Amino acid sequence: MKTIFDKSALGNLNLKNRLIRSATWEALADQNGNMQDTLFSTYEKLAKGGVGAIISGFTSVADNDHYFGGMARLANDALIEAHKRLTDSVHKYACPIIAQLALGEYNGAYRNMDVDDMTAEDIDSVKNVFVAAADRAVMAGYDGIQLHAAHGFFLSRFISPAYNRRTDAYGGSPANRATLVLESLREVKRRHPDLHVSMKINCNDFMSGGLTEQESLRICKLCAGNGMDSIEVSGNGTSVSGIRAGKNEAYFQDFALRLAAELSIPVILVGGHRSIENMNRVLNAGNIEFLSLSRPLIREPDLPNRWQSGDTSPATCVSCNMCYRTPGHACVFCAQNR
Repeated sequence: MKTIFDKSALGNLNLKNRLIRSATWEALADQNGNMQDTLFSTYEKLAKGGVGAIISGFTSVADNDHYFGGMARLANDALIEAHKRLTDSVHKYACPIIAQLALGEYNGAYRNMDVDDMTAEDIDSVKNVFVAAADRAVMAGYDGIQLHAAHGFFLSRFISPAYNRRTDAYGGSPANRATLVLESLREVKRRHPDLHVSMKINCNDFMSGGLTEQESLRICKLCAGNGMDSIEVSGNGTSVSGIRAGKNEAYFQDFALRLAAELSIPVILVGGHRSIENMNRVLNAGNIEFLSLSRPLIREPDLPNRWQSGDTSPATCVSCNMCYRTPGHACVFCAQNR
């Protein structure tokens, strides 16, 4: 019987338990991607708090990506040293850390470009910035990278028929729409065969004409067959409010269970985990190997240690989503009680 406290292997990474901190938007960097001291403190608290592994928050691969403010970046070599400071602070607690590499928007020479407007050279340039960011992640000491193909950001739009209406080799079928992700994946693995490469993907876009579960499943299988080491299942409707232990947890589990039954690589499930009882139930309902959390760890970065020490009451996060309205996306209840 699996439990969240099992020591487990995420590909070639050894984790002290099955709990992973899912990438969480912090908005704690300046316009050039330089991280604030608060961000380093946030990651050290998470590592010290006992989580099995950490996936960093949205880290842009491009200097000219201005999708929103506050993005950390791995877009140029000058940023490597700060990321090395971050990975060193996490590794002190025997906690692997994976860099989530993302792109909010693609800016051509003069303007932001939609997927359909891009030339083959534009698409190749996107692949190149992802690969270059992966190189920097290795130099900075990250244990892996995660390609962010969820939540409506650039890679998510590229694989979605709601945004990608191309008629060339990069559009049409799910396989064609996945070509950019696959080309990036293969090149990263060619350069860094031992680097753990994960992907975050929507199980469903939950919008008219968007990515369906069947298409997401097809793309995940293609990625697994081309060297992907793990896949984190999310959806385009994230951060559901009003989650309560034992009532409406793990809201993407049905797709994740189906995916895990068809893949030989680990599947990570994010979304609505609050109680040990339900998390263990999900783990033993099929082949899902890891569970990732975001909001509960905003409120309680030491939640894994609390559970491990014997206080097994559910996470105290009330799913109010007010953290999204605070500087650094901190828990408003924690701020009130300081």
